[in-house]
Amino acid sequence: MTTASWWRGAVIYQVYPRSFLDTNGDGVGDLPGIVEKIDYIARLGVDAIWISPFFKSPMADFGYDIADYRDVDPLFGTLEDFDRLLAQAHARGIKVMIDQVLSHTSVEHAWFQESRQSRDNDKADWYVWADARADGTPPNNWLSIFGGVAWQWEPRREQYYLHNFLTSQPDLNFHCPAVRQATLDNVAFWLDRGVDGLRLDAINFCYHDAQLRDNPAKPAHLRVGRGFSADNPYAYQYHYYNNTQPETLDFMEALRALMDRYPDVAALGEFSSEDSLATMAEYVGRQRLHMGYSFELLTDDFSVDYIRGTVENLEAKMPHGWPCWAISNHDVERAVTRWGGGQASDALAAQLVALVCSLRGSVCLYQGEELGLAEADVPYEALQDPYGISFWPNFKGRDGCRTPLPWTDGHNAGFSTGSPWLPIPETHRARSIEAQEHDPGSVLNLSRRFLAWRRDLPALVEGSIRFLDTHAPVLAFVREHGADALLVVFNLSASDVDWRLPDDMEASALDGHGLVAGTLDAGELRLPPRGVFFARLS
Repeated sequence: MTTASWWRGAVIYQVYPRSFLDTNGDGVGDLPGIVEKIDYIARLGVDAIWISPFFKSPMADFGYDIADYRDVDPLFGTLEDFDRLLAQAHARGIKVMIDQVLSHTSVEHAWFQESRQSRDNDKADWYVWADARADGTPPNNWLSIFGGVAWQWEPRREQYYLHNFLTSQPDLNFHCPAVRQATLDNVAFWLDRGVDGLRLDAINFCYHDAQLRDNPAKPAHLRVGRGFSADNPYAYQYHYYNNTQPETLDFMEALRALMDRYPDVAALGEFSSEDSLATMAEYVGRQRLHMGYSFELLTDDFSVDYIRGTVENLEAKMPHGWPCWAISNHDVERAVTRWGGGQASDALAAQLVALVCSLRGSVCLYQGEELGLAEADVPYEALQDPYGISFWPNFKGRDGCRTPLPWTDGHNAGFSTGSPWLPIPETHRARSIEAQEHDPGSVLNLSRRFLAWRRDLPALVEGSIRFLDTHAPVLAFVREHGADALLVVFNLSASDVDWRLPDDMEASALDGHGLVAGTLDAGELRLPPRGVFFARLS
């Protein structure tokens, strides 16, 4: 891929290190495991890896509760292991992005340990503290996304502290200048070390409303969200005041100014707000973040109208910015289950990789997508995710998408010599990397082939996007880059379907992508189940 900036149109492979490969037999994946399998990642043909948190942490939220931003947790290895990983990735032309969880820390972070002691210590204002109301109840009605009120009492200060997530994840007070500077200094530590980019977790949660105003109630018929379900009390409010505050934009500009001091690095922000697409449009741009992504395609809706509407909505709101799309990650049910249900198949899995990689923007592929892994059914007694434990049985948490990667069909699927931190289902063993490696028609090899094919088509990597009017289940759009224009068509169903091209369109089919392809005859396109069609327009 040849672009002015490596991140524009990049395919970014998300590594969840706990579940990638364990090299020391403790049942948890580690940084040396990524080093050991870096050639596997290179063979996928991706441009970058994004590594979920590996920093020092008590692991209450599996690394998203950071106790030391500048050190590697012994569970994952050492700083020297990270440096080795960085060097090995760079030697293969792979960029390295790391998670940065800036809005909150662990209760075990030294900053919080000092802040909680009194109201007059050096870090007294580094977290969001508030007095109780006259009756002793929390200062307002804000709720935690992980269940219950978003305030926890601290007897040392006789105050409440804010936690938008777990009780053990206190929110930093970004209204405090020292917090902003310390945060930028931590980011600079990793940029100085040579990382190529940052994935910014829940970045619109950095600031809270300084007046601590109550969030208004949300009517029952509007209780939908991204990353939480309608039966979660969090869905009962409009979250106008506990996140996405105007002051965050100034901090985004300060962060961008810092990053602009380093050559060719990129920031990818994750957004979850009342209107995530509008928030993304506001936070992404020349003086703010390089890219943004949200949960808007991490939903149950896989309809033509929804996909088209979501992309067109973002295109209208963010013509100046660069999007990044994902259909799976470590927080949601895997896409082949979410969108395929009982009809999940290899053809669907390969089609989904092609679909997300054909939209305008960059792409995050979550480990296991290239294998067509379905959601694992983790029994209650094996659950690790506190989110799922709290909301069982209506919501089973995030463990089902976090089970270890199956390398072989042997002992522990080749993931570990010890007992894996989560069980590996038998259905995943059948889809192991070893089993798929030598099958040219496997999802793994189809994914590799498509990514290599895409790389040589500038219209797919960097081009604009324009949707065509179709009837479901046909999704069709045109990608254009300079004089190069490509027609892209997907049959999102498990049945044959016909679609007639617009009368003024002349298309020459492109092959080489390796997927189940449609056939064009006198302007009539016949698409087999889960079929695709790529053509050059003249």
